[in-house]
Amino acid sequence: MSEAIRGAPAPNAGGDGPPPLIGVTTYLEPARWGAWVREAALLPAPYVRSVERAGGVPVLLPPTSALRGLKTLVARLDGIVIAGGGDLDPDLYGAVRHSETGPPQPQRDRFELALARAVVDADLPFLAICRGMQVLNVARGGALIQHLPEAVGHKDHAPETGIVGSHPVRISGTSLVGKILGESADVPTYHHQAVSRLGKGLSAVAWAEDQVVEAVELQGHRFGLAVQWHPEEGADGRLFEALVAEAAGR
Repeated sequence: MSEAIRGAPAPNAGGDGPPPLIGVTTYLEPARWGAWVREAALLPAPYVRSVERAGGVPVLLPPTSALRGLKTLVARLDGIVIAGGGDLDPDLYGAVRHSETGPPQPQRDRFELALARAVVDADLPFLAICRGMQVLNVARGGALIQHLPEAVGHKDHAPETGIVGSHPVRISGTSLVGKILGESADVPTYHHQAVSRLGKGLSAVAWAEDQVVEAVELQGHRFGLAVQWHPEEGADGRLFEALVAEAAGR
């Protein structure tokens, strides 16, 4: 991991070893292509490009209903990105649905919660992004703020509908995120929910100016990072590089 922190070339770029396989979770949404409008497993391309630029091979993971094979899946991958997306069902963390919370996605919720637990059990390197951070928190028994504008009194975390904004974050310098990015960063942001009660074993390591938790780490895990922002939407690839570097060492 030290090479990625120092900004060295991505692992296996021009090297002899095989590049690590990095699983990336996907959406399950209606989509249009050609003459078809059908339900599809899909993913915004910046996730794929970010993994590729970091030296990994992206493997898209559809939210399957067959959960019995998760241990086999995890065993065949070198790292995982739990991607962003819609809101988790508040029933999963014992809350009443807020009027601004999005419609439930039970199949994706079940798959990603089970995947997160399997990844933790296997000590597999992971980077959880936006919804992915919320999935990790709920999988560890935590809870969420369902609508940030109501809680913090502004819309800076998602300034315009459908447009990624940015804001500064303060990062603990002793954390793994801090060692990768430093003690502050301007980050791409688009979310209206966030962590309220931290899940078991999670430590907050980055905060927005309004004290909303912007990153957490899983204590005792080999490489377990989660950020509330969207690193795939920015030019700074160091989080992906650090994940791929750690995955390459499996």
